Amino acid sequence: MSNYITLSYIDLIAGSAFLILNALFSILLRLKLERQLLVASLRMIVQLLMVGLVLKTVLALSSPWLTALIAFCMIAFAGREIRARQERQLKGLWGYSLGTGAMMMAGMIVTVFALTTQINPMPWWSPRYALPLFGMILGNTMTGVSLSLDTLHTTLYRERISIEARLLLGHTRWEAVRRITRRALRSGFTPIINSMAATGIVSLPGMMTGQILSGVDPQEAVKYQLLIMFLIGGATGLGVIGAVYGSIWRLTDKRHRLRLDRLKPESS
Repeated sequence: MSNYITLSYIDLIAGSAFLILNALFSILLRLKLERQLLVASLRMIVQLLMVGLVLKTVLALSSPWLTALIAFCMIAFAGREIRARQERQLKGLWGYSLGTGAMMMAGMIVTVFALTTQINPMPWWSPRYALPLFGMILGNTMTGVSLSLDTLHTTLYRERISIEARLLLGHTRWEAVRRITRRALRSGFTPIINSMAATGIVSLPGMMTGQILSGVDPQEAVKYQLLIMFLIGGATGLGVIGAVYGSIWRLTDKRHRLRLDRLKPESS
């Protein structure tokens, strides 16, 4: 039987007490993090309240076009985060479109697959299922893609001399950057691998915890969480591989030259 406990705004204020305590410690220890904590907290509050209102409307209307619009807004904001997290970015539209495109394709393929095969809501694009699922997959894929691209671009620039030496010795562009490619891919895969390894023993994931608190049988919550982790892991891998190889293709050319002129200077 579903039996969940409702929270009041007083409960939420009480829950923020430890965050306020952290801000006080920051002031006492002169960490200069209190402003960042305040801004991040206010941003989170505003965003979640807005999302709650928007989702309530979207769920009531149950429109495929409105659902698609919300999904593309999520993609646009996630793409901005990918670009912002890179110290060295590709110039022009490539700086935004490459990481965003890889993340979008991986997220959409995996989400549509899950909705039409495992979950099977009616209709399959039902916003009650599609948007939360897409959001979880997109957020984790965003992290993997941003880390892999940041590692790739930074390492390519730092080791440009050795890469160009390999190219002069007759290596192809793919051979010359193979070691760096593997490093970037490992960097992108690491967060989801760590998350899967720790899930269950070290931590109970948010979705599973929410289901249990709302009265769902723990065994059913476990099955849903396993499915979500499989989907997140698959989407993250596809997004990371697509972004890394797409960026290498952009930063080299058919004449097997390194084209770091297509990178912006390091962000300050």
